[in-house]
Amino acid sequence: MPNIIPTKQEVLLAEALRKRGVDLETEYWDGHKHIDIYIPKVKIAIEIDGLQHFLDPRQVSSDFHRDYYSNKEGVFTKHIPNELIESHLDQIAEAIVKVVKMENL
Repeated sequence: MPNIIPTKQEVLLAEALRKRGVDLETEYWDGHKHIDIYIPKVKIAIEIDGLQHFLDPRQVSSDFHRDYYSNKEGVFTKHIPNELIESHLDQIAEAIVKVVKMENL
C-alpha cells in the first residue's frame, strides 16, 4: 500500500480535533478507500476534498460509489472542501466535536 501524505487541510483539522479531545486516525484504510480522518468511536469518515471532488463528473461518481460501500458498513462520510477548512477551521472542528459527543448518530 502506498504511503499517503496528508494535505495541509487534513493536518489542520486533525490537530484541531485532537486538541478538543477527539480520538481519530488519519489515512485510515477501510478496505475501499483511504479516509482522510476517521473517528472510530462514532464511525465517521471525514474527507477533505479539493474542487475536483465537486466539479469532475468522474470524481463525483467515484466518491458516490466509495461512500456507498462505507455506508453499507455503517460508516458515515462527511465531505468538506479544502477552502472551508482554511476559512472556518474552528467552527468546523467545534461542530464535529458536538456530533462526536451526541448519542445515537
